[in-house]
Amino acid sequence: MQTLPLTDTELAAWLRLAAAPGLNPAALRRLLVAFGLPEAVLSQTFAAIAEATDQATAQAALAPPSADFAAQFDAVRAWRALPGNALVTLDDPAYPPSLLTMPDPPPLLYVKGRMELLQAPSVAVVGSRSATPQGIEDASRFARALSDAGMTVVSGLAAGVDGAAHRGALQGRGSTVAVIGTGADIVYPASHHALAHQIANHGAILSEWPLGTPARSANFPQRNRLIAGIVRGVLIVEAAMRSGSLITARLANEMGRDVFAIPGSIHAPLARGCHRMIKQGAKLVETPEDILEDLGFPVPQTESVPRRCASPQTHSGDIDSRRENGPDLPDDARRLLDALGHSPTTLEILAERTDMDDTLLQSTLLRLELAGELCALPGGRYVRAVHSA
Repeated sequence: MQTLPLTDTELAAWLRLAAAPGLNPAALRRLLVAFGLPEAVLSQTFAAIAEATDQATAQAALAPPSADFAAQFDAVRAWRALPGNALVTLDDPAYPPSLLTMPDPPPLLYVKGRMELLQAPSVAVVGSRSATPQGIEDASRFARALSDAGMTVVSGLAAGVDGAAHRGALQGRGSTVAVIGTGADIVYPASHHALAHQIANHGAILSEWPLGTPARSANFPQRNRLIAGIVRGVLIVEAAMRSGSLITARLANEMGRDVFAIPGSIHAPLARGCHRMIKQGAKLVETPEDILEDLGFPVPQTESVPRRCASPQTHSGDIDSRRENGPDLPDDARRLLDALGHSPTTLEILAERTDMDDTLLQSTLLRLELAGELCALPGGRYVRAVHSA
């Protein structure tokens, strides 16, 4: 979908109001409802704007532009001229209709990539930046399955769950949108430069922040509100009790979106946020099909999948799988696997649970690892292998 062409005068008016200090998106929307396009707003008197809104809004709207406004204007013009870049205004038919249901939709959206994805059915997959290997694997697997079903996967380009969700979605038949908390010309974290480039080429990057805006902690709750607004549902993969992902989930719930959460061990700190959301009404999900069925999407038929191990340094799509082709496990191996459970566990705990001596324990762990039944993690912990799409 193409955006509406803007004259330089129209572009300058939009940029001026969008950048006006003290004029938040909700106040700007009231001005546009009252007077029309930004040029019309800027032609009003102080008294007319104050009567339609309030004096603080009138003062903010009619304040002179900043000293560097001309440089900002030139930068936006140059950025828009680059292939794949677009600036979408609130009155543009390309503006995502789901965001118009928000009380404070951003007046401007900076987009790199496939514009049509902003209006496609989508689900957010978000979670901890310090995700466990299991969380990384779950985020990638769920995102790929949702992508294969035709949904666009939305996340925030952060480390941990977000990055895994984007990568998983890019491996599927669909695609992904990264909603970022910086200007569209900045990648944060810097380690995601290659991923951001891939998303811009095959998906889309979306920002409401002016070009050049650096990463600030205050920006990310507002970024989360945009993620919640653009999707039909939000999946929380892993989250601590004080997590930005829970902000996204709360905002999504307030906007009438569906909220899903993957449960975990009661002993896992990163499961507590998910459990809290489930207690508050989020839908417990165990498979991607749970989400697709709830949203009324057809569930694609999939083949049985091999087991995979995921490590914090490795992406699930890059890992060789090990199939269960061997005979039944020996009794010692089965006993150890049962003792391992489904959460990362230390060698000391396994020794206590199984009463195995050190030699037998180490040899049995190695046998299970070679059989593809478990993975050794940093810090002397072990975790079961998981199914991966």
